[in-house]
Amino acid sequence: MATINKEARANRKQQILETLAGMLQTPKGEKITTAALAAKLDVSEAALYRHFANKAKMFEGLIEFIEGALFGVMNKITTDETDGLKQVQLMLQTMLKFAERNPGMSRVLIGDALVNEDDALQARINQLLDRLEASLKQSLRIAEAQGHKLHDAGTAANTMISFVLGRWHTFAKSGFKRKPSDNLEQHVTQLITGCLQ
Repeated sequence: MATINKEARANRKQQILETLAGMLQTPKGEKITTAALAAKLDVSEAALYRHFANKAKMFEGLIEFIEGALFGVMNKITTDETDGLKQVQLMLQTMLKFAERNPGMSRVLIGDALVNEDDALQARINQLLDRLEASLKQSLRIAEAQGHKLHDAGTAANTMISFVLGRWHTFAKSGFKRKPSDNLEQHVTQLITGCLQ
């Protein structure tokens, strides 16, 4: 019996997070309240708080999903692909396509959905972005070790993460009309070519 309750609780938690992510996909990007979220789920606000201590914990759940999804794929890339520049290419594609497949998450990634929320949430997103940049830098260093001459791996990784942030931002601010993957191959090729000497 306890297992069934635990499973039902996990399912309800997942449902709350999915509904929150869905609400973040509205092009106008209004502030989401727990009252609106509860109404969308047809439950009381008290029911939400049985699963999450506060709204910040709900956003933490979304950030954990983003971290798991992005770094799960990026770790697989570095395990399966030995070519450093190919790793960079695949990582950039992963970041851009993730936002495109999860429009509401792009608003979390650019911090738009976190305005007026707990400052710790934005700090966590900043940390996630730092980790993404570090992953790109590591792959660029692998490319250097493989004989590719780069201007500077750190600067290149920073430029690349800035590009990704710009594409996420444009996507969110366009009401999810301007897709991050538009002209993806050309952009990625230009970014990688630009970091080579």
